[in-house]
Formats: sequence, C-alpha cells, structure tokens
Amino acid sequence: MFTIYPAIDLRGGRCVRLLHGKAEHETVYYENPLEAAEKWISEGAGWLHVVDLDGAFTGKPAHLEVIARIAALGCQVQVGGGIRDEAVIEQTLAAGASRVVLGTSAVEKPGFVADSVARFGAEAVAVGLDAKDGQLALRGWVKGSGVDTLDFAKMLEDTGVETVIHTDIATDGALTGPNLARQAELADSCGLSIIASGGVSSLADVKALISLAEQHSNISGVIVGRALYEGRVNVSDMITAAGNPGTKSAG
Repeated sequence: MFTIYPAIDLRGGRCVRLLHGKAEHETVYYENPLEAAEKWISEGAGWLHVVDLDGAFTGKPAHLEVIARIAALGCQVQVGGGIRDEAVIEQTLAAGASRVVLGTSAVEKPGFVADSVARFGAEAVAVGLDAKDGQLALRGWVKGSGVDTLDFAKMLEDTGVETVIHTDIATDGALTGPNLARQAELADSCGLSIIASGGVSSLADVKALISLAEQHSNISGVIVGRALYEGRVNVSDMITAAGNPGTKSAG
C-alpha cells in the first residue's frame, strides 16, 4: 500500500509552508489548520502528516490542542516537531496522534529510539531523516549534525523502529520535483519503510515516486505539502494513481 500524506505545518496556530525549512520564508495558507485538515480528509486522505514547527525550533510542543482537534476529525495523524522525550510522546499520542516522528532527539540521544519503540510500539514511533547533501540536519533544520544519513538509517534497523520519513531539504517546498536518486539510495541501503518527502510539484512527480516504489518495495508513501496548497495536485487523484481504493491503512 502506497500512502498519500497531506502535510499540515503549524506555526503560530496557523497552517503554513516554509521554503527549505527557513522560518523567514513562510507562506500562510490557512489561518485555521482545521480547514486544511477537513479539505484533505474530504478528498479521501486517511493519514495526515502534521508538523509542529514551533516545537521543532524550540524543542517544546506548541500545538497539542490543535493536533487533538485534527485527530478528532477521524483520520490517522503522524506528528513531528519538538518531540524530544518520552513524556512528550505520551502527550502527543494521548492527544490522538497515531504515530510520532522523532528527529533531533533520535540523533542527539542514543538509545532514545529503542526505548521509545519498546515503550510505545513500532507502529507508534517513526524517525525523521531530514537530509541535506547526505547528512542529517537538526533542530528545525538549522543545525548540522555531521551524521551520514545512510549510516544512521542502517543503525536504526537495530532499534526496532520500522518507519522513517526521508526529507530532502534541498527540494522541500521548492516544487522542483522529488530527489528520486536520494530516495532510491536510502531504499537500497536499508530495510526500513520509507515515506518520501520534499519537492513534489505535480501528479507526475507522485507517479514517479509510485513507480520508484514498484522497484523498491520499502518506499511506502509520500508527503505532499505546497503542491496541494497551490492546487497543483489533489488528494483523490494521487490516491487513484497509487491504486488505493481505500485510504485507511498505515504507510
């Protein structure tokens, strides 16, 4: 099952998109994020990818109430941004999230991923691999890590985690097309389930990723943001392209 994940990025209570993850390059699409969530769900989305950008930048969750209201609409939600200890994981799951995405904490705190998977289960914990030039970026993408993305992915296989979100920062929000080579490279290097992110600008881009997933069975879905908000694609067409008559299965 190849799953489509519409993205809802939260900053200051609003639904926004950032270019290359930079706070100074922000576009506000919805003052009320629930309007975006309702739209994507009405078009057939079974999952939403929600990012607490304020949490990513500050390390503290800022939108748990909004996340709870989105989850209450009836879809499954995966949430990332500022989730850096087990208490926040617990709070986020309690708010209705089906899955949390660990980013900075997974790199900076050895053992945290394995401990989280052991406590909450592999289905509830994913890791975000936010990569630039093959290395992971941290803290809302403002800090380099010096950690090789492929090496880190291989290490993750020993933690029990099953799913990663692989974002190519260079293409994120740029509508330049996904970096298929980087996604394929990661898929070849590990057995983890990979949700691709970054660069989708059209239905053709989504179809290209679906074709890639036919060659690499561990590529399981795609996150789509700006292209949705600008009307370049819609959820129902992407679901049809993926051959998914229903959308309630996890990626």
